[in-house]
Amino acid sequence: MSTRRISSVARVGNVAIGGTNPIRIQSMATTDTNDTEASVAQAKRIIDAGGELVRFTTQGIREAENMKNISAMLKAEGYMTPLVADVHFTAHTADVAAQYCEKVRINPGNYVDPGRTFKHLEYTDEEYADELKKIEQKLVPFINICKEHHTAVRIGVNHGSLSDRIMSRYGDTPEGIVESCMEFLRIFRREQFDDVVISIKASNTVVMVTTVRLLVKTMDREDMHYPLHLGVTEAGEGEDGRIKSAVGIGALLTEGIGDTIRVSLSEEPECEIPVARKLVELIPECTRLRQEAEASIKDDTITLTLDAPDWETFQLKASMAVGALLIDRKATKLVIRRGTETSDLIALADAILQAARIKFVKTEYISCPGCGRTLYNLQETIQRIKAATKDLVGLKIGIMGCIVNGPGEMADADYGYVGAGRGKISLYRAKECVEKNIPEEEAVDHLLALIRKDKKNEHC
Repeated sequence: MSTRRISSVARVGNVAIGGTNPIRIQSMATTDTNDTEASVAQAKRIIDAGGELVRFTTQGIREAENMKNISAMLKAEGYMTPLVADVHFTAHTADVAAQYCEKVRINPGNYVDPGRTFKHLEYTDEEYADELKKIEQKLVPFINICKEHHTAVRIGVNHGSLSDRIMSRYGDTPEGIVESCMEFLRIFRREQFDDVVISIKASNTVVMVTTVRLLVKTMDREDMHYPLHLGVTEAGEGEDGRIKSAVGIGALLTEGIGDTIRVSLSEEPECEIPVARKLVELIPECTRLRQEAEASIKDDTITLTLDAPDWETFQLKASMAVGALLIDRKATKLVIRRGTETSDLIALADAILQAARIKFVKTEYISCPGCGRTLYNLQETIQRIKAATKDLVGLKIGIMGCIVNGPGEMADADYGYVGAGRGKISLYRAKECVEKNIPEEEAVDHLLALIRKDKKNEHC
């Protein structure tokens, strides 16, 4: 049986993360952060469902300042759950948010570095060191504000938003993702600031698991033991989103890695909480099942026998039990048994293999859960796109609420549908933007026309 990695403890308001504390469950609001009443109402739903932290997007000073009002209204109604501000692109926004929230998430990919253009940049070692000094100049004043207000920090690296600087020196690799985090983490340690939580996320489960493992080894080598937040970003919705999350998050949980988790589903945020809670509850049993599954491997096939009181629990349990084995390519075939083999079990095995990036048997959707940056009806759009493309086996389509992770996470996708502004959509072919600012009501038809055109050209 695996033992849990013991990290240092980060204090986020009245919640302690890491050490021997329970694994904490969290989610992120999808409301406009300027809409105080709607944000409070959604936060209450998340908290009532069991969420222990609630994150809001703070894309500018106005949103950061309104966190004060959201926090005050929640506390007035007896909700003391810590609030987290999510900051991208504008470092000063983090300075403001740190005065009103229990935790601020910053993204090393866009905190100081400009928005990525996927251009290769050449740096001498001296020039590269100068870039790191720019980070320190911005980061130290922020750290001092956090110290003053007892505000925790999440250093949240996303595979989809690595800077051109990191990509140019390290490539699109786990080593580059880890170094993006470590550059910031070393500054926090030099400044003797310890209320830090780390996350490294990707929509690709293999990248996510491989990189988090490498981060743990790198931190251990530098005598750092900060708590880890786990998540598969843009996991999708429904069964596929749950299976993909369980494969990636579960692989690490069964290795004793993880202090707080979020299951990122393209659904209402309170729907994420029961799934996350179930993953935590299943850790002991799935750790045992993982060992049994590994012992069963023969002829490149895992044979997994299990049962559960309901179908969702069964799916999560199966995905957690074999996730790491498939990601590590201990086997590339899977047979699941629950009494006799049925078509449902075969379909589940195929879905798990697809989540582990081994075998593609249906269209792959990389869809974000949405947040206050999303300016179109994400859930409705996902359903329209899925209905029209569900038979395109092996095709990968990214459906993203905004530009923060859009082109980066969609580098693994064939096509991307990205929110570009209020009611406006841009379409991508891989990383290339091919249509900009399409009215929302026309954008799905434009996407389908683009796919049809490319398919026709393939056969010419």
